[in-house]
This record gives sequence, structure tokens and C-alpha cells, in this order.
Amino acid sequence: MEVGMTATRRGRPPAGPERWNALVQAAYECLAEGGFERLRMRDVATRVGIDHSSIHHHFPTKQDLVVAVVDHTTRQFWATTPPDGGPVERLRHHLATLRQKISDEPELHIVLRELDLRARRDPELREIIAGRKEGWRNSLRTLLTDAAAAGALAPGVDPATGAELVIATVKGASLAAEHAGDVLELLDHLLIRA
Repeated sequence: MEVGMTATRRGRPPAGPERWNALVQAAYECLAEGGFERLRMRDVATRVGIDHSSIHHHFPTKQDLVVAVVDHTTRQFWATTPPDGGPVERLRHHLATLRQKISDEPELHIVLRELDLRARRDPELREIIAGRKEGWRNSLRTLLTDAAAAGALAPGVDPATGAELVIATVKGASLAAEHAGDVLELLDHLLIRA
């Protein structure tokens, strides 16, 4: 069952893994709608249709719930790199998918910003987020290293720095989603040899 299901077909609150996923999705929605100020365990439980004391069986602390939201959010970026195809095709597909995510899923970027802002004040969360983002960073480095080996990277582009550029550009573009398509298209031209 995917994160996002908040009730069963019969209208009863989900149970087991479905409940865990529903709680993560509800917390994600609370963050997207009102930031950390709106993320309350009681509100998350209410959205799923369970008593607030039941949420603690799945997430003993609010921080545990936040970590689950971090995992859910960062996994969405790892999945944007196709495993097959040549390096240029994979890189272009990745950038196009990121462009589409910014356009189609604004709540994803709102949640990312909320998590990043909170991490600046919360060392434990900062460490957790850094660890999760390392997966995306490594995926980008590998993708850019493969493109460099194929002679497809623009002159002067180092794969490690290029990965940081992609991450920073995606974060920045998500702040102005109406320009994200143009910005990420330009990034494609900056990274890939014409």
C-alpha cells in the first residue's frame, strides 16, 4: 500500500501498514498546509480517523513521525533517475522529471522547504535529512560521472559540483515554481555538452 491512503474502502480507519502509511501521509499534508506549526500528533491522528493515543503505537515521538516524512519525501527524488538508457538520456530524463515534479507536486517542495528550514534550528533533524539526501546526491554523482565518462558533460563541469548544482537549483526553482521549467531547462544546457 502506498503512502496516501487515509481510509479503507468501508470508511474505517486503516490498520497495520496501511495505518502507518496513512499517518505519514497525514503528517506530510499537515506540513504542506501549515508547516511545523500545524504538525500536531492529535491532528494527524484525527485525519486518519484514529484516537490520538493510538498514533504513539506507530510513532512514539513527533520526531519519529518527522523522520518517516523525511524518508517519504526524499525517496521521491531517488526514483526520478531511470536505471536504463545512456548517460545523457538518463540525465535529461532526471531533469525533466524534476521539472514535472515541481510543476505537478508543489506540496512536495513546500514540505522540503519546511524540513530544510526546521533542520537549520534542529541539529538532530539536520543530521537525519543530510543522511537521507546523500542517497539522491550519490545518485546524481553517479549519473554525472557516467555522463562525463561518455564525454557528454559540458567543459568544466565536475560531477560532484554538478550534483550540488542540481540540488541547489531544484531547491531554488521550487521557490518560484512558475519559472522552474525554464530554470531546469537552462540547467540541462549548462550541464550537457551541446
